[in-house]
Amino acid sequence: MLEFGYSHWRKLDNAALVFPAVTGKNDTRVFRVYCRLKEMVEPEILQKALDATMEKYPLYQAVLRKGLFWYYLERRDIRPLVKPETDPPCSDLYVPDKKSLLFQVTYYKDRIQFEVFHALTDGTGAMHFIQELVKQYLILAHPEAQLPDFDTGEESTGKEQEEDSFSQYYQTELPKNKEKKRAAVQLKGEKLPQDEMHIMEVILSVKETLKTARANGVTIAVLLASALLWAIHEEIPASRLKRPVTLMVPVNLRNYFDSKSMANFFGWIEVGYVFKENTTFDEVMAHVKKEFERELMKERIAVHMNDYVRLEKNPLIRAVPLEVKRFGMMAGAKYGTRSITGIYSNVGIFKFPEEYGDYIQYFGFLASTYSMQLCSCSYKDNLVLGFTSKIPGDSIQRNFLKVLKEKGLSYEEVESDFPGYKKEKTNVPAKVFQTFTFLCIAAAIVSAMVNYVVSGNFTWCWAAAAASLSAWLLVSVAYRKRRNILKNAMWQLLLVTVLGILWDVFTGWHKWSLNFLFPGACLTVLCSMPAVSRIQRLEIAEYLFYLIQACAVGCIPLILTAFHIVTVPYLSVVCSGISILVLLGMFIFQRKNTLREFHKKFRI
Repeated sequence: MLEFGYSHWRKLDNAALVFPAVTGKNDTRVFRVYCRLKEMVEPEILQKALDATMEKYPLYQAVLRKGLFWYYLERRDIRPLVKPETDPPCSDLYVPDKKSLLFQVTYYKDRIQFEVFHALTDGTGAMHFIQELVKQYLILAHPEAQLPDFDTGEESTGKEQEEDSFSQYYQTELPKNKEKKRAAVQLKGEKLPQDEMHIMEVILSVKETLKTARANGVTIAVLLASALLWAIHEEIPASRLKRPVTLMVPVNLRNYFDSKSMANFFGWIEVGYVFKENTTFDEVMAHVKKEFERELMKERIAVHMNDYVRLEKNPLIRAVPLEVKRFGMMAGAKYGTRSITGIYSNVGIFKFPEEYGDYIQYFGFLASTYSMQLCSCSYKDNLVLGFTSKIPGDSIQRNFLKVLKEKGLSYEEVESDFPGYKKEKTNVPAKVFQTFTFLCIAAAIVSAMVNYVVSGNFTWCWAAAAASLSAWLLVSVAYRKRRNILKNAMWQLLLVTVLGILWDVFTGWHKWSLNFLFPGACLTVLCSMPAVSRIQRLEIAEYLFYLIQACAVGCIPLILTAFHIVTVPYLSVVCSGISILVLLGMFIFQRKNTLREFHKKFRI
């Protein structure tokens, strides 16, 4: 059921466009916001709290899909279920071709955790979500306490929550930012794999940290960013410090533009410092303070935001197919990291009525990273810092804590307790595919050996090698597209047809590939799709476009027959006739849904 005011589908906001293209095994683009309670979590109550939270934020009940030119989000009637934590923090949530929600709610001992793929929302949206979730949970868990209800975010309509505020505030008349970014120091060396990402968390007193920051004439954000710059520079050889050590600092654009969007609406500034042999920490703080003041002016923020959106609005870029555009986005993201050494992200302050303090210890924030990231958030007097790093060792983190200690700040290190790190990883499908790959290679080599031993030449082993390659290609596509059977079927149709034509050509061109194989394969795929859709209980939006593709391909045999390329036309005529009937049926009986699918897939 579609809630009033919410769309069936919506385009990705400007900040989210790049995330699906660049996510991968080295950086999942997932972040975690969690709440640590003063009691153990009860999963049944947490599920009820999640159901209530989804009633307020149903826009998150969406899956990521591909169009011809852009990715987009589509509503799905998938009920999110809470589950115990079993995977390492910030593990994959977006898996291509897997129609699953882009967030999950997990629990472990006294922790309630909300993990989300960054294409769905940003830190502010996640903060509102988990505040609502924790509020609902504690109200249900402690009815005797009569905890007060309160608004965890501004009252907003479905349209306001889904709004792409980047497009809303885009101004064509603003000038381009012509400043060139300097290449920054990079943290080089071997990186840890995603499931071994190093995590360290520490808790500081908000009051003490604020007092220290003010004593130095800076904000807490400037103090922490300066400490991180200093900590990184201490691990960089002097010969490489000719370049600046630079931090990317995300900025909540809702602080500058009126927006109630629960999608992404953030920008960033880049703050760097070129260290010299006699540089002092006070000099770094003074420079960072000056950079913050300069970069966080609304006029500069607007110019930066316009630059992000201008690329999306470029008609030439919009007309480039997504599969080509992906390479450009990956290259752009890779190029963008040249000016960044690490990331510092501050989510902000979690606010609850005083009565909730009897049940909540603190909130925390962790993010997947390709290198080094520091995240911070606070609740009451607890300022929680979360380091995530792919750099082996913890030298930078220790340098950072040393700076805080020298500034008179005390801290408490949080014991790392993540059950996902203790679980052995087994990937049975990957092992099976690797074994099959080896057997295909072995079959080709053994056939060559036998051919030479028996006849002293290599006359027929090429056919055996080609058969092994054909089998491997078919299984490889089946393995890689296994999460989407309908897409798998279309790829198999293409592959079978191409391989069949090649075999036909190299065995004398008897046209059996076009007379029988191609129309037969089209007919098989076309007829199997309704059955697969029914068995898997797919929604119409999940299978309709694949059915249209199968029908379009099924019309090709008729064209080949008309040009006398097909010499035995009976199967081709049947295949094309059924394809045309199915197409007509979709436009007559499912006109609205069919046109909607075309609109989604071909939106430029």
